[in-house]
Amino acid sequence: MIIDLRSDTVTKPTPEMLDAMVSAKVGDDVFKEDETINLLEEKIAKMFGKPQALFFPSGTMANQTAIKLHTNPGDQVICDKYAHIYNYEGGGASFNSGVSCKLIDGNQGMFTAKDVINAINPPEFYHSPLTTLVEVENTTNKGGGACWDFKELEAIKSVCNKHNLGYHLDGARLWNAIVAKNETTKQYGEIFDTISVCLSKGLGCPIGSVLVGDSKFMDRALRIRKILGGGMRQGGFLAAAGLYALDNNISRLIEDHKKAKELGELLQTLTVVKQVEPSETNIVIFELQPDADSNTFIEKLKAHNILIIDMGQGKLRMVTHLDYTNDMHSKVLETLKHLSF
Repeated sequence: MIIDLRSDTVTKPTPEMLDAMVSAKVGDDVFKEDETINLLEEKIAKMFGKPQALFFPSGTMANQTAIKLHTNPGDQVICDKYAHIYNYEGGGASFNSGVSCKLIDGNQGMFTAKDVINAINPPEFYHSPLTTLVEVENTTNKGGGACWDFKELEAIKSVCNKHNLGYHLDGARLWNAIVAKNETTKQYGEIFDTISVCLSKGLGCPIGSVLVGDSKFMDRALRIRKILGGGMRQGGFLAAAGLYALDNNISRLIEDHKKAKELGELLQTLTVVKQVEPSETNIVIFELQPDADSNTFIEKLKAHNILIIDMGQGKLRMVTHLDYTNDMHSKVLETLKHLSF
């Protein structure tokens, strides 16, 4: 039995999800004739109180589309130094949109409204890039699944309004934040111009993300998705998985959060572990002592059929998910307790 804690993207569709996919009513989505994709887009748009949503094959493509919607070549995007759009999207912001990123040295991937104010380039100073977009990520991947304080997000929105800046949310794991903080999708829809949400992280879908936003942005999103190669035909088979997940797999995320917290608490007791980032949701990030070798630690767990990931810069990661069962959890806890190093 392989216990895969590398990511919440490693899950397989459940039999019930597969049944929903097989029975989906489909059509050619390039002609906007796929009934199931249309239903998914309408459902998510309604959840966030937005007029439009658009289905994408990946979260990266959804984020890259949003950046292009908000910017022109030469502009600058404000984001945290841990941001997914900066670290893990292949340099797409510069390649696809010709923009640079002003990195904020935040806390666990999060920053403040004051940080944003300090990062804005004076618009009349033409020697520096024109700041046009603020991007935040909730939950923060590299920040250990941390959740933003919603009041701070509202304060940043006020800064964006004052300085005429776009406001995009990379909500790849927003479902986790909403469950952990007892928030609503409508709250987020009210303050962000555009939001990307992932269906294959946490919710157990095999593929898919959705970009939702205000009409002035989304009217152009379909064209940009086409430019990036994101048009699909009978994609309703995939969208059906998303519809099933939204109805059945959100509330259960609390189970993943509980297991992650227990993993973090146990890791803190190991002498080989230097520190563990606070864990609010389903991601546990930790560092080993300076004299410990990360590869050796990973290989020792692998010998017990437990897979984790090295994020670089001394950070190791575990992610709990739908396919991580109670029995698997018990085995991981016992293995860690008795792991010799």
